[in-house]
Amino acid sequence: MRLQRTYGCGNINRENIGEKVVLAGWVQGRRDHGGLLFVDLRDRSGLVQLVFDQERQGALFTEAEKLRSEYVLAVRGTVIARSPETLNLKLATGEVEISVEDMELLNSARVPPFYIEDGIDTDENLRLRYRYLDLRRPEMQEMLLLRHRLLMATRRCLDERGFWEIDTPMLTRSTPEGARDYLVPSRVSPGYFYALPQSPQLFKQLLMVGGVERYFQITRCFRDEDLRADRQPEFTQIDMELSFCSRDEIITEVEALLSDLLQSILGQKLETPLPAISYEEAMERYGSDKPDTRYGMELRDISEIAGECNFKVFNQVISSGGAVKGINVQGQGNFSRKELDDLTTLVQSWGTGGLAWMIVTEDGFKTPIAKYFAGEQLDSLRKHMDGQSGDLLLFVADEKVNTQKILGQLRVHLARQLDLVPEGEHHFLWVLDFPLFIYDQEEKRYTSNHHPFTAPCDEDIPLLQTDPLKVRSLAYDLVYNGVEIAGGSIRIHDKEMQETVFKLLGLAQEELDEKFGFLLEAFKYGAPPHGGIAFGLDRLLMLMGGRKSIRDVIPFPKTAAGSCLLTGAPAPVSPGQLKDLHIYTVSRK
Repeated sequence: MRLQRTYGCGNINRENIGEKVVLAGWVQGRRDHGGLLFVDLRDRSGLVQLVFDQERQGALFTEAEKLRSEYVLAVRGTVIARSPETLNLKLATGEVEISVEDMELLNSARVPPFYIEDGIDTDENLRLRYRYLDLRRPEMQEMLLLRHRLLMATRRCLDERGFWEIDTPMLTRSTPEGARDYLVPSRVSPGYFYALPQSPQLFKQLLMVGGVERYFQITRCFRDEDLRADRQPEFTQIDMELSFCSRDEIITEVEALLSDLLQSILGQKLETPLPAISYEEAMERYGSDKPDTRYGMELRDISEIAGECNFKVFNQVISSGGAVKGINVQGQGNFSRKELDDLTTLVQSWGTGGLAWMIVTEDGFKTPIAKYFAGEQLDSLRKHMDGQSGDLLLFVADEKVNTQKILGQLRVHLARQLDLVPEGEHHFLWVLDFPLFIYDQEEKRYTSNHHPFTAPCDEDIPLLQTDPLKVRSLAYDLVYNGVEIAGGSIRIHDKEMQETVFKLLGLAQEELDEKFGFLLEAFKYGAPPHGGIAFGLDRLLMLMGGRKSIRDVIPFPKTAAGSCLLTGAPAPVSPGQLKDLHIYTVSRK
């Protein structure tokens, strides 16, 4: 490169007028005004206008006429003021332009398969196939910069608070529980496999046993599970662990980090302490353990009223131990019968029998089930649901947990459909006291609600032997606008307690010794009380950046099917590679 850049394209302004500069970047566009040629030059700092004058620069003008979009270019010229009628105040460099005196074509380019600009209406698979072009678009550059700033701010903040950044292994052993592992065969130990870490969980606990006390790591994790908008097979965590701490102390540390990030990245102040509710309350009020608190429509339990009315559907559910709950969709009493029927079909597809509805009017209720309620029962229902004229009341009757889940899904669906979610707000919520276990009906055994290293609440320890499903854990999730962005817990640090939990999960002693013997052995040598948390960095970035998918904040993401359209991964390997690894594959037709 003959011309050496002295400024970024977006860094030129009125203060540079009269100055000789050298710029380099990509051609965004070219406009021929008959004797004057204007070229927009773009790099990651922004865009600036170049001007070529045919009368003064015959040969150079001719060369500039050959420029096309995405050609790579370096120019030398003088910064001049734009004439008043050509000012572009929407552009940071819109008061100036570069009168070009010398040009060096660094590379030509084929016509891109889509425009290199924001707001393109292009199939995502095409963008992923040409991700290197997609990353040139300003909004994608902004996401990469946001990611960089978040990483730097995290490291600075945690360093100031006494945390040490320590790497843990990428090649470890497969352990039960959680999602499926990605396995890596060992060439030197035929028939044996490493596993890529789903998280650094065991190693960070061992660091606490090792006396580190305050650890963090920005690490890659891998989970072989079904994908969705906020999930990828490999992702990045901000991982933290602390010794000699309580749940409240960990929450305080996390809020300090989050407050610092929002202030330094978004310029917004976070009011702490953040609100917190129990898992049970979250399910009762929102039908979800990750509720979006930016809007209302909280669940209301009308089981007592429903049990006294003459509506057979409600009566049967209540008599069998179920529940009837509802939500108030305020001001939406104008729903048509077809729209209500469509909602009914929707909730049935989610796994419940149907949907009851009432529209509150000045004179009472518009509903096909009013005749099954006495007048005082309808008055009580209206009061219980805070019903006002013009409101739409929706009810689900089912087993309690299913009622909560279905209404929770319906609440989110309607908020999106009716555009009830306010833009630009940042609502955070701690959810505490999750159940330690859930029961897997298919496998007929207990499984961990979070993971098997989570400590039970002290007051619930006696229930481990009598009623494990009632045991609450010292786990906590941080929810941001209805998305879980962080989860953690106080860990078990006692060998006997850890063995008790393992056995409740159905792990035999032999399996414990084989898979977790190193951890149990470490606990014999004075493990401190400890706990921690892990942030999903990609989810956090997605929300802070106002994006709808984590694929927009990951430089080279996978598709929903787990493939990389850019490189073609996953891909077959040669027979020689398989032979080295002592692996034979079974072909499928």
